[in-house]
Amino acid sequence: MSNSRFFRPVADADDAAPAASEAASGAGDGAASALPEAAVAGNGADAGAIIPATQAHAYSHVQDRVVQALLRKGSVAPEQVQAAEEQRRIEQSKVPLWRVLAELNVVDRDIVYEQAAVTYAFRIAPVKEREPEADFVKTVLESFSEEHREKLLELQVAPYAYSQDQPSGILKLVFITEDPMRQDLQRTMHALELERFELCYAPAAVVAAVLTEAFPRKNEFLERIQESAGPDFDIGMSFESGEKSLLDEDALEAEISRSSLINLVEAILVEAVRLGASDIHVFPNHRRKTEIHLRIDGKLQHWHTEEKGHPEALLAVLKDAAGNVDRFERDQAQDGFIQRRVDDTLIRYRVSVLPIATANADIRAESIVIRVLDDRKVVTDLAKLGLLEGALKQFEKAISQPHGMVILTGPTGSGKSTTLVASLSQVVSPDVNVLTVEDPVEYIIPGVRQIKLSHKLSLEGALRSILRHDPDIVMVGEMRDKDTAELAIKLANTGHLTFSTLHTNDAPSAVSRLYKMGLEPFLIAYAINLVVAQRLIRTLCPDCKQEDGQADKLLASELGFSEEEIATTTFYEPGSNQSCPSCKGRGYKGRRAVAEALYFSPAIRQAIVDAGEVIDEDHLREIAEGEGMLTLQASARVLVGMGETGLTEMMRVTATED
Repeated sequence: MSNSRFFRPVADADDAAPAASEAASGAGDGAASALPEAAVAGNGADAGAIIPATQAHAYSHVQDRVVQALLRKGSVAPEQVQAAEEQRRIEQSKVPLWRVLAELNVVDRDIVYEQAAVTYAFRIAPVKEREPEADFVKTVLESFSEEHREKLLELQVAPYAYSQDQPSGILKLVFITEDPMRQDLQRTMHALELERFELCYAPAAVVAAVLTEAFPRKNEFLERIQESAGPDFDIGMSFESGEKSLLDEDALEAEISRSSLINLVEAILVEAVRLGASDIHVFPNHRRKTEIHLRIDGKLQHWHTEEKGHPEALLAVLKDAAGNVDRFERDQAQDGFIQRRVDDTLIRYRVSVLPIATANADIRAESIVIRVLDDRKVVTDLAKLGLLEGALKQFEKAISQPHGMVILTGPTGSGKSTTLVASLSQVVSPDVNVLTVEDPVEYIIPGVRQIKLSHKLSLEGALRSILRHDPDIVMVGEMRDKDTAELAIKLANTGHLTFSTLHTNDAPSAVSRLYKMGLEPFLIAYAINLVVAQRLIRTLCPDCKQEDGQADKLLASELGFSEEEIATTTFYEPGSNQSCPSCKGRGYKGRRAVAEALYFSPAIRQAIVDAGEVIDEDHLREIAEGEGMLTLQASARVLVGMGETGLTEMMRVTATED
């Protein structure tokens, strides 16, 4: 393997102890020496930090150097460290405190691991300035033995670049990984017998993405289907009885037992996770074939049409896989759940089954929708939701209050649950009792007592019981009626910080909705701190987006752009590269929130109290905009101006606003 062929110099990170980094990674002796987690390399930046006297008592007892540095920088709160200490005590674990903290989902994992790398004197790879290349990764890894290659893939380690060692000038191979501190990784690197190498830190998502692009993960269930592909399984007319075209249960049972259907179901569950789908839709089409669609970045996309057999068979296999679902019940709605381990991560799936009509009224057809719940997607940092600075500041201000209500509003799929989880993660600590009432509970939040509703426990009953459960912070899944809204308002007015949701188009209309439910204006005005209306907008793929030279100026004008803005803004659109590895040819990659944050200032409160028989939403909006609020469209215009999304996507998400 020619070293010069892969040469790409690595820019030195602004690292406090580069010499220690080189020594730890074995740059001087040809192989990496093991670096025990107990051995700590000093960090000049951290060592010189000044600890505020008012905070010193909060962590003076903490012995973990990584956690000490995080506390000094304000990257974690003392309460979060206390939660990690309590968790380690309960589990009687000897795992370093910083690792426990990273796994609790109460703080950004990347921040913790990056600080650990710096503390242990590993350099930070400049992956934002110079992204890892899949071709380079593939070529280098394929030069190793299959055993070593598979081990590096398992440990999530990727070759990044060749760099010249100083002062010898000898080339060394640089690897990136989230956790260069692991001793098993150090042993693996020894076994490669490289002359020079260095381990650097990079976020897990970056490493996983380039490894997946270089070596696409195989779906073993799809492979089994392809291997067993043979003549179509044809059960002919025996599947349906001649009398009323009802299902022949014996024939159905025979088809359900086909291994290809079982493999297809498992393949669906795996592929949905790997493609980043939020939902799986399985339903019969008008030709009596089974369609499978995945919702990716908010849009339904066709994934597969199962031509063999009958829809009832595949649906029955799915129902069998789900707990709490009766395969033989075809006339009622059912809810169930599935759990699978995909790529070493436990994934939960929420299953919804509904009876649907077909052209043949005698056939009892069903539709199944499966929500994919991947805890790796949980956002615990409000700053990572993509909110613009003004909305983020208002949000942080509102949730820092000791009492009052924060309401999130928007249609289904607008990211309200994600924002609620991030909000609760910000306020949870061992010093407060946080209770939630949800139907269903989607994500488990460490440190929060989450109440699941059922036919035996209604929303109203749970809220009344919560008042006797000594809460500090309460989250109510949704205010569906006057009784629920009154109880939530009561919680907010009696010294509790309360979170809830509504289904309205914008922030001012949430005030109007509560008023129409029958709540008194003064209760609304003084119980609520903030109303945030939210949407999720798809962001253009940064690797293939292109300038929109034919941007629709009339559309831009209708979306609120001034003539001057239209003349000076560079508009972008999805790229036409169908083979783009980053977005798989979709043109979009990921979503971010666009929001309008209506903060209840004295002027807003007074306007609500002074309202007559109808809340004047336009007047509230006018006051809020005068105080700096950006509407949904205004927020989206900012993103278009930044080149993060396009006019068409903005129209799709916000066309009904303003």
